[in-house]
Amino acid sequence: MDAIPRINDGELDLQHLQIFDILLVERNLTRCARVLNMTQPALSKTLARLRIYFGDPLFVRVALKMEPTPKALELAQPVRAILDSVRALRSDHAPFDPLVSERRFSFFMIDAAVVQLLPPLLAILRVEAPKVHVQAVPCDVHHLDQWLESGLVDLAIGAFESLTQGIRRHPLWTESYVSLFRKGHPRLDARSLMEHSDKAGTPTALERFVAEQHALVSVAGTGHGYANAERLLESVLPSGNIVCRVPTFAAAAHIARNSDIVATVPRTLGVALAHDLDLVAVEPPLPLPSMDIALYWHDRFHRDPGSQWLREVFRRLFLRDAAQAA
Repeated sequence: MDAIPRINDGELDLQHLQIFDILLVERNLTRCARVLNMTQPALSKTLARLRIYFGDPLFVRVALKMEPTPKALELAQPVRAILDSVRALRSDHAPFDPLVSERRFSFFMIDAAVVQLLPPLLAILRVEAPKVHVQAVPCDVHHLDQWLESGLVDLAIGAFESLTQGIRRHPLWTESYVSLFRKGHPRLDARSLMEHSDKAGTPTALERFVAEQHALVSVAGTGHGYANAERLLESVLPSGNIVCRVPTFAAAAHIARNSDIVATVPRTLGVALAHDLDLVAVEPPLPLPSMDIALYWHDRFHRDPGSQWLREVFRRLFLRDAAQAA
């Protein structure tokens, strides 16, 4: 006797199709439940309903993943087309009114963007869209394009060079770097990393910089453009002088505040952290590659009124180069 009955059991609704679509992206029940803010038993119940309706297991466990069956892959495009049609219908006939909307927008951004962008954004929302909610979500960069395509993430903000096919991009500003250290540091002050001495026996600014202990921020797995600066710092600094690695720029700044360790972070964030934590911020004495910070969204949501409104808010708040507005 078949474990999956070959009969339809009632009708499906849009939520069932959305869950199916997200399972195709995540291929993991725990992550899918977390994304949907559902309990895993509730998600398992929905999957059982889908299996009965289509008369197929749809997803089978292979190692730690839920791999789609041929039937699920066959359904992927029709289900996506239905969801796209519903979104298009909503966009065409339900204009977005920020003053009354209770929509929730999700962003993918590393901690530097959270610290820099959310406070001014929330100030705007308080006036222009008081019922709108926003959330910054963690995401593996290898799934970011899929999350944008599925609508799980509305916008990504940062420097994500690997996002290409189907992804639209709007540049905001070009970011450089500063190095942070505490006031009263025993060997460094505001001028020590800017002076280049030609006197014999006197260390250059770069030699002084290299000789210090450093907290290095690691963005492995995020696909963020800071990885280029991270690799250059690794190539210049002696391995013994990289005394710790941390996942966030804010953590590195706090380490610098409470030790004699140097932290090199994006300039905009670094200037703000230096003010808040009473740190010294100076340009590092080596040419680190700059980052082009941009908004990213999927072409499927390009004409969505809510997405259009939010992108315009980001543009008003954070576009720094008038030439880029053309």
